Amino acid sequence: MVARSIFAMLVAGSLIQVSQAQFGSGIVFDPTQSGHAVQQIAQGNQLYTTTVQTTRNVIAAYNLAQRMASLPRELYTSYSNLGRQEWIVLTRPANTYGNSVAWIGAATTGYGASIANQVSSIPLIGRMPGYSTLSTQGQQAIAAQGATVDLGDALNVSNLQTVGAIRANAAQREADISQLEAATHSADPAQHTEMATLQRINQALLIELRTQQETNQLLQGQALQLVIGQKVQQDNLKALFQTGNTYQQNFNLVTPQQTSAGTQWAFHY
Repeated sequence: MVARSIFAMLVAGSLIQVSQAQFGSGIVFDPTQSGHAVQQIAQGNQLYTTTVQTTRNVIAAYNLAQRMASLPRELYTSYSNLGRQEWIVLTRPANTYGNSVAWIGAATTGYGASIANQVSSIPLIGRMPGYSTLSTQGQQAIAAQGATVDLGDALNVSNLQTVGAIRANAAQREADISQLEAATHSADPAQHTEMATLQRINQALLIELRTQQETNQLLQGQALQLVIGQKVQQDNLKALFQTGNTYQQNFNLVTPQQTSAGTQWAFHY
């Protein structure tokens, strides 16, 4: 019995030595491989989290579409005061002298604004024949007035063309707005998905931007008209200053100066 115990102890000791040799010196710890394993575990965890979140989003979108499809039809009913806002057609003029219809046509379509402005106003003449014989001051005065006329005509043509183009596009603009309104109040569930709603919002914003751009064009025309009016006032003020500056000199040249002797001789009578 004692011999068996001693033998068992020797066998166990030899196994412990073999085990220590295998795990102590046979297997080497590699930190690089361990880092790759940790990274793969983290990527797998992230992929799982993304998959779960995507699934939740899909389910939420489906539930939203289902609720929109089951909404009462009354929610899509249009308000009675959202009817079409048609632009008032410009009244056709009497055209007594045959030169006003072209102006109305340009204000309605934007075409032929230059000709319309010419036939409906006093024609512009060229440079005056005696312009080169005038004094420097006279040439400046005539040139300033001529520039005002030229600039005013050009600005009138531009504004007439702008207004006509806006009026010409008004019908298509109203059709686009009506189409957006019809889709907004439609009972079709496809028109009430998130993407369809965002698309209509984007189209409405584009229409608003176009309208704002047209407003800016009109305001620009009004601003230029004010500039022309200010130019007229400035020209008049400058002409007054020039007249006042040369008044005394011209007065001395035109009006004979009376001396004291001449005055006494006049009183002699």
